[in-house]
Amino acid sequence: MTDSTRLESAVESADASQPAAPRRQVAGRPIPVRRAGRWAGVALCAVAIAGCAGPREADEAVYDPFEDVNRAVFAGNEFIDDILLRPVAEVYQDYFPEALQDRVRDMLRHLRSPLIFANEILQGDFEGAGNVASRFFINSVAGVGGFVDVANHNGQGIPFEGEDFGQTLAVWGVDSGPYLVLPILGPSNVRDTVGRVVELLADPIGIIATAYEVDAFNYGRLGFSIVDARARVLDQLDALEEQSLDFYVTIRNLYTRMREAEIQDGELEADIVDIPDFDDFDEGGADDGAPQDGAPQDGASVTERPAGLPAGSVPSDPGAGAVSALPAPSLTIEPYSGEPYSGR
Repeated sequence: MTDSTRLESAVESADASQPAAPRRQVAGRPIPVRRAGRWAGVALCAVAIAGCAGPREADEAVYDPFEDVNRAVFAGNEFIDDILLRPVAEVYQDYFPEALQDRVRDMLRHLRSPLIFANEILQGDFEGAGNVASRFFINSVAGVGGFVDVANHNGQGIPFEGEDFGQTLAVWGVDSGPYLVLPILGPSNVRDTVGRVVELLADPIGIIATAYEVDAFNYGRLGFSIVDARARVLDQLDALEEQSLDFYVTIRNLYTRMREAEIQDGELEADIVDIPDFDDFDEGGADDGAPQDGAPQDGASVTERPAGLPAGSVPSDPGAGAVSALPAPSLTIEPYSGEPYSGR
């Protein structure tokens, strides 16, 4: 499936310590003007972890009237991923130097700059538009035509911020409409599909390449976007699929929450359930077979009953009690690039 690589870990409490930012209205909701491209990764991280929790993945209410058709397309996309996209992405990941992969991503982001700039203007975010223009100028001159992200070298500078016309329509108050799964392109909805078409027709870089009959450039750009994005989430999507009760539902919920976070610039209230790494626990316990200090006796429940809950009852939230007290897994997440991603 394809539609954005968007994975970078961030701590929600860290953002809470920042000063309050001005807010704009999006379809009746106050939205912060502060730019935070990394927050798309927060949403994806949150939904991915919640999806791994199992039963919670079915709790999301997503308008999906075409589910039967969507599931059929989803299965077809998985088949294409198995026989084509994943093998190519694995070769790209294993045999292309990491530095070269980073340069490819920098160039792909650079080529999206005109579209991102236009969307920032259309959304009324002139500060964001100024940042995009500054990045484009700096990287064009000092970054070998955008091949190196000099503007945000080592994360110190002007960070990349991805915006698209689907987000712009949301800022204008357009509803997302039914959930869709597009052939090859993967999860979407009516609003984002319209946004894709508009950007395809209005992309200045693509228009110039077509005018000069350099179609190979457009195809190469699309191909590298998909392969690079797919390669960066190979392990994450494998783990997500392995632990999902229904991978279709997990991806649907993930995409919906991720897009909401992008539209709200990270102001998403996501339920995050800490999933322990059970490999870190000693399966054998103490050497003499006796329970260690603080461990429950045989037959005792590991989950601590919350205060006020009657004895013998079970918390309704899978994240309550002992699970929420266990250490969270270590996740390495990449920031949203604005490019389509391929993945199951």
